Amino acid sequence: MVNVLFLCHGNICRSPMAEFVFKDIVAQNGKQNNYNIASAALSNEEIGNDVHYGTKNILNIKGVPHNSRQAVKFTPQHYEIYDYIIIMDQNNFNYIKRILPNNNLNKVYKFLSFAGLNRDIADPWYTGNFEQTYNDVLLASNSLFKYLEENL
Repeated sequence: MVNVLFLCHGNICRSPMAEFVFKDIVAQNGKQNNYNIASAALSNEEIGNDVHYGTKNILNIKGVPHNSRQAVKFTPQHYEIYDYIIIMDQNNFNYIKRILPNNNLNKVYKFLSFAGLNRDIADPWYTGNFEQTYNDVLLASNSLFKYLEENL
């Protein structure tokens, strides 16, 4: 079982989008029994809130199954459970360094790095561009799935 956790600032836009998109890719490939997939927030601001309506809308448009959920906070205990901790941007990286003891970051990966890109996935909370965020999440999700299937 591969344990994958997606992180973003509030766990209402990018990380749940990544969670649902990646779950869909895994299911389409009949590998759902091989993966445990979740998402969490690096801040406290949205804890308990449901997925942002913009994320729900783009997932509906793209036909990606999703459900209501409450934003949860990342803790050092998550680091012990998950094999891959996937962050969306440099700010996420800076924040997770403050949370994890001893700066143990060997399980932390920038999401688009699996697609060979060294850039952030923009936060649609600020940009309003859920389509662009979805396109980046889809590219990164397909690349992550391919990487995991080839390297496990």
